Amino acid sequence: MRIDIITVVPHLLESPFAHSIMKRAQQKGLLEIQVHNLRDYTPYAHAQVDDYQFGGGAGMVMMPEPLVRAIESLQSERSYDDIIFMTPDGQRFEQKTANRLSMKENLMILCGHYKGIDERIREHFVTLELSIGDYVLSGGELAAAVVVDAVGRLIPGVLGDETSALFDSFQDDLLAPPVYTRPADFRGWKVPQELLSGDPKIIDAWRYEKALERTQQRRPDLLED
Repeated sequence: MRIDIITVVPHLLESPFAHSIMKRAQQKGLLEIQVHNLRDYTPYAHAQVDDYQFGGGAGMVMMPEPLVRAIESLQSERSYDDIIFMTPDGQRFEQKTANRLSMKENLMILCGHYKGIDERIREHFVTLELSIGDYVLSGGELAAAVVVDAVGRLIPGVLGDETSALFDSFQDDLLAPPVYTRPADFRGWKVPQELLSGDPKIIDAWRYEKALERTQQRRPDLLED
């Protein structure tokens, strides 16, 4: 999979992809992440990429021409399954969306900044708008990093254990059950006997029961359907 990210602050995305699972995914050749500086595509002086909004009001708006130049330049090299815009008013990013995107080949992500991007870019180029929560960040870069991490870890071969992602929270509309490791008895706090039984059926039943219990307590909305 290849993911191209267009941003006005590319350095903000250096660290998230240079460590841990995302780093290994790239080293294995399973994921390619390319970050593009929008200012490299602007025809305006002083690397300008934003301007005042028509109708007045506070906040600058990202201009259409630099974005179009960047998008079409990348499109001339390959086709994209989705052009994603990170925005607070987009559809809420969920595990099901990450699962679907992980099966794509090429994705492009636009990171908004300032007051947002010219609406004509959203109308004519963007195919998917995503939000990671009901709050506003300074820009779309951190949100893009969240999406890339959530999607990238699902690519076959990225995780050491292929089945690990199948038991994450939200994969089956349940929160993950509690987990324990050694020692089995720490300060008198003991691991549940079911997990020490060695019986897969007992263990699976306990995990399902606890996952259901935790979901009912913390996220009952997931059980509404």
